This record gives sequence, C-alpha cells and structure tokens, in this order.
Amino acid sequence: MNTRDYVMEKAKVISQEKIAQGIYSLWLKSDVAKDAKAGMFASLYCNDASKLLPRPISICEVDKENNALRFVYRVVGNGTKEFSELKAGDELKIIGPLGNGYTLKNESAMLLAGGIGIPPMVELAKELKEMGVKDITIVAGYRDELFLTKELETYGNLYISTEDGSAGSKGNVMNAISDNNLSAKVLYACGPKPMLKAIKDYAIKENVEAQISLEERMACGIGACLGCVCKTKDVDSHSHVNNARVCTDGPVFEAREVEL
Repeated sequence: MNTRDYVMEKAKVISQEKIAQGIYSLWLKSDVAKDAKAGMFASLYCNDASKLLPRPISICEVDKENNALRFVYRVVGNGTKEFSELKAGDELKIIGPLGNGYTLKNESAMLLAGGIGIPPMVELAKELKEMGVKDITIVAGYRDELFLTKELETYGNLYISTEDGSAGSKGNVMNAISDNNLSAKVLYACGPKPMLKAIKDYAIKENVEAQISLEERMACGIGACLGCVCKTKDVDSHSHVNNARVCTDGPVFEAREVEL
C-alpha cells in the first residue's frame, strides 16, 4: 500500500484498559482498519494543540468486520500519557495505515519480539494462521511483567524469555531459541535494535529469511521529513544515498537489506 492512500480522520475510542505497568490497550473505531495489515502503523495526534507532532504506534490488532483497531503502547512521555487518559466515546485524530508491513509466506514461521515490539505480533500471528500456516512459533522477550500472552497463545506456540528468568528462559529471545532448539524457514521480528541485529546474524548463519520491523523516531510519518532514515545496502531513489525512510520504505525490511 502506498502511503498516499492513508485515511486522516477523527477516530472514536471504543475502550481502553491498563494491561501491565505502564502498558495500555486502546481500541479505536476507524476507517483506517479497512486497509490495515500486520506490521503497519498509524500516527495518533494529541488533543492538546501544544503537542504538534503525532505519535507513531504499531497496530496490534485489526477488526475489519467492526472497523476497529487495537493499539497496545507504553507510556513514555506526555503524549502517550494523554492517550492513556482517553475514555470510551472520546475522539482523537488518526492517520493511517502507514508504512509497509510484513510479507506473509506460507512457510514455517518464527515470530520474535521484545518489549513494545510484542503488540504487532498479535495481528501477524493471526494473519499467518488465517493464511493456513500450520507451524507458528512465537518467542516473546519481556523485561519483567508479561502482557498479551493469551492472545499470542491463541495463534501459535508461545515461548517466553525474561531478563531475570522469572518466566521462561532467562535472558533474551535468542536464549529462548537456544534453550528450546527452535527453528523455522521464515523469521519475523520487531523490537529493540540490539535484538534485531542478533536476529539478523542468526538468520545469516542459519540461511533463513528474516523480516525485521525497525523502531525509529518519526516526525511526519509519511516520508516527507527524512527524520527516520536507516542505512541500507542499496541507494534510495528519493535521497540518492544509502538510506531508506523507515516510515514509508519500512518499517519492515528484509534483514540483509539494512545496516544495524
């Protein structure tokens, strides 16, 4: 989907709940749901006019039948704090769906996610299952408190890693892969850059495909400001250097295409 096809509208809050410390689940009624797919994101605007820039948030779930979107996000600043105070019936401006999501393959899949990279795995796992992929492994890495585990278990075999070892494997997602002798033909990942670098190295070593979703700070979200570029092996047709815009060329890339 080209970002020129995005919807800009006032979305209505269906519901919101706190699902972990500092983590909130927000359902919005929005036409953005019509074309949204796993790996895409939307830009949400604060109602406080002093906060000019939107907050890009990955899409956690898509309910096309009811024209609804779910966003699961962490409160990290004043903007997301404002979102956390929204109640059913409130409205906020939204633009989306933005970016290019995952390219689904009918092959054994391993979904790897860390921290706030976990939410988009829910929609991805759901779409893979609906596609008919029978072997879906999900590896989720948490710092401490778990969230979205019930949703993930619905669509695949879930393995967990925690930094302190309080649940699942001690360490990160790579430790969980090793501890449980996991493998797949296609890797799909979202999370912090050190995790993505480790996954890229693992994919090269195992000679498997890896699609990774990059987390970058964004301003416009539609490719105009060049504020979210990443280094790539190929020259970008827009900037004519070895860069790609995460918001429009990504956020999902084949791991071998980008430098981490």
